[in-house]
Amino acid sequence: MAGEVAVVGFAQAPNVRRTHGTTNGVEMLVPVFAELLAATGLSKRDIGFWCSGSSDYLAGRAFSFIAAVDAIGAWPPIAESHVEMDAAWALYEAWVKIRTGEVDTALVYGFGKSSAGDLRRVLALQLDPYLVAPLWPDSVGVAGLQARLGLAAGLWTQRQMAEVAARGQRDVDELLARPYVADPLRAHDCAPITDGAAAVVLASAERAGELCARPAWITGIEHRVETPNLGARDLTTSPSTVAAAEAAGAEGIELAELHAPFSHQEILLRQALGLGERVRVNPSGGALAGNPMFAAGLARIGEAASRIHSGAAGRVLAHATSGPLLQQNLVCVMEGR
Repeated sequence: MAGEVAVVGFAQAPNVRRTHGTTNGVEMLVPVFAELLAATGLSKRDIGFWCSGSSDYLAGRAFSFIAAVDAIGAWPPIAESHVEMDAAWALYEAWVKIRTGEVDTALVYGFGKSSAGDLRRVLALQLDPYLVAPLWPDSVGVAGLQARLGLAAGLWTQRQMAEVAARGQRDVDELLARPYVADPLRAHDCAPITDGAAAVVLASAERAGELCARPAWITGIEHRVETPNLGARDLTTSPSTVAAAEAAGAEGIELAELHAPFSHQEILLRQALGLGERVRVNPSGGALAGNPMFAAGLARIGEAASRIHSGAAGRVLAHATSGPLLQQNLVCVMEGR
């Protein structure tokens, strides 16, 4: 249908603990772009709009996203934009750009070298700048407070948290015997520090069929935000996720890719979204398998879309988060036809 937008390609760099490249992401992005363009048959000249997500705070330099444009090249000239958050929000901007009719293709990418510096300290900068950030709270410790609140309220158990981390491939009792890193969180409850990048190609209704045999049509995409003041919201639920899902029309979902950097957050999101036992959740492994900052949310959209491309699912949901403790949430619903 006219005006519709589809995901027609997805590629990502290997999720690794540490890379030797620079913090501008160029070394990770060049092979990702090459893979994505080869898969869709497009050239750089064919891309109508480029949009990225990254963070200067993480990179330790101003305008790091401009340096990342080196991965695209100096010629031909491009139309480019950037968001200082997870690249899932860059995808939202590109989706709007195509919907307006200005372009018919867009390439969205996100990257982060999380191993540069002290990630847990850097993430304190997204907290309240007056009352909380000056205390430099550890991001895992803050998540531990959220997990403890949920345990106290009976919303989840430590065994359920371990089951999320195990995903049927590891012994739950063995995981529960491991020491805490921030009570009640153990190492397996926390996403690993990960360097990585991800990229997605979007296309209009007129172009999608040319570029992909089974496009993942975006039927709804919305994002909502909550207060950054952690003491002013209920940390055991996510009303912004609920609101975004309702606005995106998240019904009849077969598979969901949830951006949950901690095991209890996957349970929280499942509860907030009302995902039943029949819905496959994070078949990719989710953020607990690899959490490249500012790319992991975009990767959830790409992973969900790839299940449609392969015919493994017909209607999927992808979730991305940005900010502390699920402060900002985006929900994207896609289907194959």
